[in-house]
Amino acid sequence: MWQGWPLERVLLLFVGLAFALIFVQVTMFHSRQNFRHWAMWVPVIETPIFALAAIVLAFYHAGWLRILFALFMWLGIVGGLYGGYLHTAGVGQRVGGYSQSQNFLVGPPIILPLLITAISALGLLALYWG
Repeated sequence: MWQGWPLERVLLLFVGLAFALIFVQVTMFHSRQNFRHWAMWVPVIETPIFALAAIVLAFYHAGWLRILFALFMWLGIVGGLYGGYLHTAGVGQRVGGYSQSQNFLVGPPIILPLLITAISALGLLALYWG
């Protein structure tokens, strides 16, 4: 089944599975915080849509889906950067702010939204490289 698959299709499938896993993690983290900020809903809503789009695109090569997927990935890049900003600000709002290294361990994970940015960029690379 995998023999003869171009790298683009393999990467799109990987991107889809990565977004599915990120969805599980971000949903657990944000529900634990009771969705205190409206922006916490953004990755919970967008990551399963991104996952589905990537997986379908890996198997069904349609021009309209490529355009939609590219739009989704650009939204993922922007949303991930905004999430990184919000998470960084959240660490600073904890008692002791940035001077307490413990806040980076127990506060909002700064890397997780940036992972959405990175996986979105990988999706764009897979889409346009080939």
